[in-house]
This record gives sequence, structure tokens and C-alpha cells, in this order.
Amino acid sequence: MSTQELRKERIDRGIKVRSDGLYALMSWREMAYLTLPRFILIAGMLSLPVFMPGVYWQRVISIVCIYAILALSFDFLAHFVGLVSLGGAFFIGTGGYIAGILNSYFGVPPILTVPLAAIIGGVVCTILLFPCLPLKGVYFAIVTLMYPLFMARIIEAFDIFGGTDGITGIDSFSSAFVEQYLIVAMLLIFVFGIRRMVNTDMGLIFTAVMDNDQAVKASGISITKYKSLAVFIASAMGCMAGACLTHIYMWTGISQFALDFSILPIAATVIGGSGTLVGPLLGCLILVPVSELLRDFGTLRIVFYASLLVGFILFKSEGLMVFGQRKYEQFERWKGI
Repeated sequence: MSTQELRKERIDRGIKVRSDGLYALMSWREMAYLTLPRFILIAGMLSLPVFMPGVYWQRVISIVCIYAILALSFDFLAHFVGLVSLGGAFFIGTGGYIAGILNSYFGVPPILTVPLAAIIGGVVCTILLFPCLPLKGVYFAIVTLMYPLFMARIIEAFDIFGGTDGITGIDSFSSAFVEQYLIVAMLLIFVFGIRRMVNTDMGLIFTAVMDNDQAVKASGISITKYKSLAVFIASAMGCMAGACLTHIYMWTGISQFALDFSILPIAATVIGGSGTLVGPLLGCLILVPVSELLRDFGTLRIVFYASLLVGFILFKSEGLMVFGQRKYEQFERWKGI
């Protein structure tokens, strides 16, 4: 067949016309086209702890996953529900203290404190944030930023839960293998679980609440109920990450309410690409290791974060994941006329 009888065709063109899922695809080639990015993500994350040089960088991967879970919860609330939350530190601290209290005071093993901290912490955070749900935009963001500061000062002023010394003597995970792959598995489950949920009827309601909450309310659907549900999902994710962080460090204290846990996930989301869910993970894979490499520079790391954010906002505001996805979908093949 000569080149005159061939034409270029976008590989994704026919796939997108039929379906975004796998059930309506026509060939193994098309299935491979859609599953390859997912396979790379899963295989890459599962292999990272194996190929990291030394225990220190294996621990860094666990911290990356914890920040990625926080960034995922931020991306979910902001892009799919319309609630811009700066309360990542609030979620981490609440989950960390609940896990520390359950383990140190009541002897609950880590395998149980992590899910219990997620559920209890999600309920506590949702109740405390419930009065703020009518707020929108920057007002909701400012209020959520105040919660971790408020909780840290309360613990310090009343000297509860160990005060400024925190809670010590907390059990670690049974092994480094359990620690690393538990957190990696949690992250992958959250990524694909949230991706699946936003494509269901519930996800459509979340998006409708973000676009026009008054129209949703006029149709007889309680926007408060769905906002509360979204906050519970996001806060439970963050609290579970905080519980894991507590068992990694075998300590919990008011430093878990530090603003780093609110700021870095947002920076990672901007770099990776908002609304992609995988983008925040990609941003954390860049920011957290670089932050460790720049640890000797102290607070000058903030200059690096600020410069990186300004650069991405000015020159690549869509984020790396959106850019990469667009390029991946532009692959072409020769097809006979």
C-alpha cells in the first residue's frame, strides 16, 4: 500500500466517540491505549519503595503519598464540589491525634486506628465545618484555614493531649513493608475510587452543586446534605493520612496542624493540574523529594515553592497532567483510505 493511500488518524478519536470506559471498545489495541496510563501509574507507585535507595528515601515515598492524599482531597473538593478548602492541616492533625489517643491511651493496634481515625475524624471535621457550608469561595477557604490554628492553640492553652510535648510512645507499623504498601495502596484506592465516584449520579450532583447550587436546591435536592457528604469524604481521607503519619513518626503533636499540610498540597495541585486527580499526585512526587533535598536551606525552601508556583501559573497554568494528557491524546497512526 503506497503512502498516497494512507492518511493520519488520531488514535483517541474513535474511542472518545463511543465511550470513555472499557465496555464499548472494539479492539485490544484500543483497550491497551486506555489502560496503559493506568498501568504505568499503578506499576510505578508499587515499584517506587523497591527501587528507592535506602530506608530514608523509602520513608520519603510514604510522606509523598500522605501529601498526595491531602492534595487529592483538596482537588476533589475544589474542582468537583466548588469548596476551596485550606484545611489540610486540620484533617491531618485531627486524624493524627485520634490515632495517637486510640493507640496510646486505649491500646488499639495501628491496623485498627487508621480506619477508626478516618471515620471518627471525618465525622468530627464534618460537624465542625458544618456551620461553614453556606459559605463560598474565599470565605470558605479562610474559615478552613483558621481551624488548624484554632485547634493548635486550644491544645497548647489547656495543655491537653500532651500539650506542646504531644503524645509519645505510639506504636509504629509492624514493618516498613506494611507501612509503605499500606499507604501506597490507600492512595491508589482513593485515586481510582474518587475517579469512579465523580462519574456516577452522585458525582453529577456534586458538579451541579458547584455550577449552580440554587438550581439544585430548586429541584428538591438538599445541597447541604451533599456538601456535608463531600466534606466527610475529603476529611476522612485527610484524617486517614494523618493517622498513618502518626504511626510513621510514633508521635503526634500540634506541629501536625502546621500550615505546610495546607499549602504544599495546593502547590502540588497547581503544578500537577487541577481536576485531574492524578495531577496532585504528580505534583507531590516533584515537590516533596525536592523539599527534602533543600532541607539544609531551611525556610529558603519557601522561595523555591513560590518561584515554582509563579512559573507554572504564568507559563503552564493548566498543570503537567493536563498538558501530558493532551499530548497523549494527540498521538496519530497511519490508516488506509
